[in-house]
Amino acid sequence: MSARLPTIQEPFRHSVRVYWEDTDAGGVVFYANYLKFFERARTEWLRSLGIGQQDLRESTGAIFVVTDTALRYKLPARLDDALAITVVVDQFRPASMLLSQQAWRGDTLLCEGEIRIGCVDAGTFRPCRIPSAITALFE
Repeated sequence: MSARLPTIQEPFRHSVRVYWEDTDAGGVVFYANYLKFFERARTEWLRSLGIGQQDLRESTGAIFVVTDTALRYKLPARLDDALAITVVVDQFRPASMLLSQQAWRGDTLLCEGEIRIGCVDAGTFRPCRIPSAITALFE
């Protein structure tokens, strides 16, 4: 199956506030915490599509795992900043999705990256097809 672009074109946006626990000794968001922000946004994006990850596991035995990440840091986020984290599907394959994610403070891009999530069997962690209820959203 060739890569397909989703019918859902608008970026999903999830709001995040920067707390003390997110910052490093320099008072800026610790670089690895962007991965946490991106994870939360992906979870809320799936939820907005009617896909609860625990329900997905219980009903299909499938879960999503991160298989690859690549991030670029542009500018720092700081304590109390209100951020918007976006999710866009760039590529949809039978067992994985490539997502573009960005962290914004207002109109300023702070961090961007590509995250590949793979669908695996929760018991064996072997790759499996993305369940049809999800695939149908992108056909």
